[in-house]
Amino acid sequence: MTTTLLTGPATELDEVIVPLSPPIEVFGGQAAALQVADHFHRGKQILGRFERSGLVGFKVVTRGRWLRVKVALALDETSFPGWHLDVRGQAARLPQRLIQVRAQGRLRQCVLLKGGPGIKSGQAVFDLMPEEVPDDGLVCVELLDIAEGRGVSPEVRAALAESVMEGGTAGLRVDSVAFEEVPEPRAVQGEELDAARCELLSLISSGGLANLNRRGGRTIRSGLFVVNPVPLGVFGSGGRLTVRLGSRADLSTGRPATARDRALMRRALRRVGGEARRLRHATREALCTAAPTVAQIMSVQDGVLNLPTRSTSGNTLELDLPAPLTSPMLVQAACRPGAIPTLVSVAWTP
Repeated sequence: MTTTLLTGPATELDEVIVPLSPPIEVFGGQAAALQVADHFHRGKQILGRFERSGLVGFKVVTRGRWLRVKVALALDETSFPGWHLDVRGQAARLPQRLIQVRAQGRLRQCVLLKGGPGIKSGQAVFDLMPEEVPDDGLVCVELLDIAEGRGVSPEVRAALAESVMEGGTAGLRVDSVAFEEVPEPRAVQGEELDAARCELLSLISSGGLANLNRRGGRTIRSGLFVVNPVPLGVFGSGGRLTVRLGSRADLSTGRPATARDRALMRRALRRVGGEARRLRHATREALCTAAPTVAQIMSVQDGVLNLPTRSTSGNTLELDLPAPLTSPMLVQAACRPGAIPTLVSVAWTP
């Protein structure tokens, strides 16, 4: 275990640690206000990487106000080799990781990040009340795998055993942590946002945003997504949520197409012309006429919940959920073979 803790100058020659004064965002692991690093490798252009579940602690000036914390997480190609090995010593390549984000010892949100090429980024956003920050101003952000720590339902861990990577914090990149003082929360009006913006706000976590400018729906190939508690007074805090799910055809073959495959396909399309296009379109429509189904909905802390009110129209399924207040909710969705569930949008009624 690599833990460092500096509480202040021991002699007159020691440097005085200046705490962070919000609003501020920390991008490098060499910042003096980063006082605690547990199982964490400090970086220079990023905050650093976790070797396994651990925490980072920052000295922050709060002035008795609410403190909003934003933690930017990411997976890249170097998040696997040398950080997470299976029993044969090979780099683990399971499809996704589910991470608990805790602060001051309490679960705040969960972030689902899928592997694969490119950078998969996500973020957790939560508020700390004035009484949650001690007099010394130490704010501790802890990242744990979903299978670790207290307060996670055994039903949740059993349901996720085969679908998420074990030890998902290994090699996890922390790009930055931002602190911002916010006024005491106030009520806002309800509205409807697409799935991509909901993930950007951290209300939804469905695998990470590869493109932060993307708008619209999100494909849920694994059939799993998270509905998170969000800060009071913002979209999705309290009240009811209407989560809209759809489906689309999955015409992939399960393996990359070779040059010979592509040549044969071009010849076939030239022979049959428009008939092939009409057949492909009809197949896509037939596969997408049925709405996705929801296997179960679970609270991370409390386990399986009673299924909410649902309504179906065409290939759209609407879930009526209470907005989570303290514990993230996991939703497991599925479609018939040949179709993929998609997360379309979320409507909020305060």
